[in-house]
Amino acid sequence: MRTRVIAGLLLVPLFILIILGGTPLYIGEAIIISIALNEFYKAFEQKDIKPLYYIGYIFSIYLLIKNYLKLPISYTYTLIFILFLISIIPILRVKRNIIDIVVTFFGIFYVAVLIDFIVLTMDDFSRGNIYVWLIFIIAFMTDTFAYFTGYLFGKHKLIPKVSPKKTVEGSVGGILGSTIICVVFGYFFKIDLKVIVFLGFFGSIVAQFGDLFASSIKRYVGIKDYGKLIPGHGGILDRFDSVILVAPFVYSVINLFIK
Repeated sequence: MRTRVIAGLLLVPLFILIILGGTPLYIGEAIIISIALNEFYKAFEQKDIKPLYYIGYIFSIYLLIKNYLKLPISYTYTLIFILFLISIIPILRVKRNIIDIVVTFFGIFYVAVLIDFIVLTMDDFSRGNIYVWLIFIIAFMTDTFAYFTGYLFGKHKLIPKVSPKKTVEGSVGGILGSTIICVVFGYFFKIDLKVIVFLGFFGSIVAQFGDLFASSIKRYVGIKDYGKLIPGHGGILDRFDSVILVAPFVYSVINLFIK
């Protein structure tokens, strides 16, 4: 419990950046993504895979520039193509192999592109400064309610080969908790009830997919945590494993049904 409280307090600077928005948020996001990419790439070194760190860092800096200058999506596609061409050079020099490059670009997609949906949710909608909080409500309430429900009532293992401690009861508790808190949030900020229930319910399922997916990667590479930055929760990726998938989910639902 104590470690969870400490981990929660360490997220306060992130929430301050979201409140401030604009340039402070863009800089903060670039830093978070760079740290998360470092954790992701370092994890795969356990399998003797050697990602191109600098490719990921270049993309992180680009996201800062892209968000600040409001660059169109075509610039992103162009940069990815250029980075891919650059990554071919180490292969031709027989200093890297195709798996190294695959992990490099999967990290860019999984970590950088998906986390950037937090900023996109803030910037692309007229009430983005409100909608963005749904990303964290869904992710963190799912985690919190699943933890306590599983602790108190958990008997049936969910997917023991991936995450031995997670239970079916905890999963259901996470879904219910996320939905209830989202409904309360939606009531206060006058968000359509059907949409908010949809977000809370299915967003929680997406959050749990994100958590389990991150766990499956850690199990594959043979590590317990991605890092040690956050006491009791490991690294940035350990705390953001749910957020990474919830962010594009929330963005997509809002874009389709609210705007």
